[in-house]
Amino acid sequence: MASSLLFLIHFLLLVFLPPNLEAAQEGERCRHNGPSIRFPFWVKAFHPDRYRYPGFELSCDKNKQTVLDLPFSVKLFVKKIDYKSQVIRLYDPDGCVPAKLPNLNLSASPFQFNEIYLGNYSLFNCSAPGRQIDLSVPCLRASAYQVYAILSMETVDDYPLTSCIKIHDLQSVPYNIFDQRGKLQLSWSKPNCSFCEAEGKICRLKDNTTEHETECVATSKTLKGHEFNKRLQTGLILGCFLLVAVPVLYHIYSSIKMKKENEVKIEKFLEDYRALKPTRYSYADIKRITNHFSEILGEGGYGTVYKGRLSDDIFVAVKVLNSSMGNGDDFINEVGTIGRIHHVNVVRLVGFCADGFRKALVYEFLSNDSLEKFISSTSSKNKTLGWKKLQDIALGIAKGIEYLHQGCDQRILHFDIKPHNILLDHNFNPKISDFGLAKLCSKERSAVSITAARGTMGYIAPEVLSRHIGKVSHKSDVYSFGMLLLEMVGGRKSIDVAVNNTNQENSPEWIYNRLNQGEELRIRIEEDGDVEIVRKLTIIGLWCIQWYPTDRPSMQTVVQMLEGGEDNLTMPPNPFAATSSTRVNANTLARRPLQQELAVIEELE
Repeated sequence: MASSLLFLIHFLLLVFLPPNLEAAQEGERCRHNGPSIRFPFWVKAFHPDRYRYPGFELSCDKNKQTVLDLPFSVKLFVKKIDYKSQVIRLYDPDGCVPAKLPNLNLSASPFQFNEIYLGNYSLFNCSAPGRQIDLSVPCLRASAYQVYAILSMETVDDYPLTSCIKIHDLQSVPYNIFDQRGKLQLSWSKPNCSFCEAEGKICRLKDNTTEHETECVATSKTLKGHEFNKRLQTGLILGCFLLVAVPVLYHIYSSIKMKKENEVKIEKFLEDYRALKPTRYSYADIKRITNHFSEILGEGGYGTVYKGRLSDDIFVAVKVLNSSMGNGDDFINEVGTIGRIHHVNVVRLVGFCADGFRKALVYEFLSNDSLEKFISSTSSKNKTLGWKKLQDIALGIAKGIEYLHQGCDQRILHFDIKPHNILLDHNFNPKISDFGLAKLCSKERSAVSITAARGTMGYIAPEVLSRHIGKVSHKSDVYSFGMLLLEMVGGRKSIDVAVNNTNQENSPEWIYNRLNQGEELRIRIEEDGDVEIVRKLTIIGLWCIQWYPTDRPSMQTVVQMLEGGEDNLTMPPNPFAATSSTRVNANTLARRPLQQELAVIEELE
């Protein structure tokens, strides 16, 4: 919208004001304090063809930042342009230019590094170098791993690289590019307009030339004051009218168009799933079922959940979605995934409402709310569950996730396993809920591609946040389940634990260290056999949160571990160490999980 208004303003100026060389010399700007944009640089919405030199196109993003696109697919923001010295200063909004270098090909652009000495470097991802390597790249660091740049001409034997993996080769780059905090300086030699700038003249393309030849043109006034003012006043009057009318009309048009597109998308989906979908209710039915929304069960950014009644003895939970949130994808996800699932440990979707922009989901009613209420030390004072019941709940959740991964025609990845999304019925049987982030994929393939991280912080698997760790797959749900198990254990601390150590002693790393050293976990023990249950849940949870996806068990194996005895479980490697000393040596380095790639498939709509 902002770019449309900007285009409109410049269109009016072009119509009512004739070309002015002084204006061309001053240059356009994406924002008032941004760099001046003039020849050889140009923006399509600003400059006519006679000012356009190949390879120097800039753009203004939605935040009015000046952007330069470099080959291939490298976008950098423009800090300053020095037209006299022909140097452009760029910066990476993410603060990490080295991350962009593997995709950068300056040979396909008119720019070159503004440095005399260039070198070839190799980047290494190191978990535990024997001694400090001089040139590190902090912005590429991932968790316990550090990235170092080493000159390719140097002998690799001079560096302690036994704990390192080579990830990239970079050709002809300056030394200081690795420590410039997201900054990059380029120069150009052609076209050479520095002498025009030095004489206070304007550089531009020659008319009627196909060789992109340039010329220097002296500035001059082209309009007298009276004629200029008259045209300016006319343009301002018409411009003010359009600036008021166009945004209002555009907003109304966009809102109506978006709502219609979303409704068409949802209706098409519901038509395709007619044979599988649950009961469809009208909005009037929803009001009747909820007694005009009289009893609220919960509220959130997605909308509000109300208690409803289908008959005298059948209660339901009705989630009324916020009409201003999202584009309908969460609604389609929920109906398309949970609508086809029938399992004792997955919440049942009774029906739904898609009545224009009003949308609601009708679930079976579960009287004991979510698991979160029973494992949090702050909210479970009057709602405690014994360790045997918690073990049964953990087993039920695991069976539900195993069904999603293996029991359906297509594998369903939940992506948001956490205590809040585990509901409990009147017998405290767990049921997995909230499939708004779920994705479908074929069971014959191992991984799924996603365009952005999804889930809840604290439960998101490392590979969902960083593709350098591994491929996103069903093992991402295993990680979330492991964090849930450890929260079940950590949430039942003994009441004598010091307050100032609460956060530390709740952490999975603290739990691992205590368990690995044979020390007590300080967990509330109430009955005989509780110690074995706590240890079993803890060990399984630690197996599930192993850093690399390939090191985690499948949910089928997790179910077997939960059903078996504690004596059959072995202590897992430390998931919080970069790597254990027993695993990293010259023979095992090539077999690190980082090298074990899973096949990637696209999301199924």
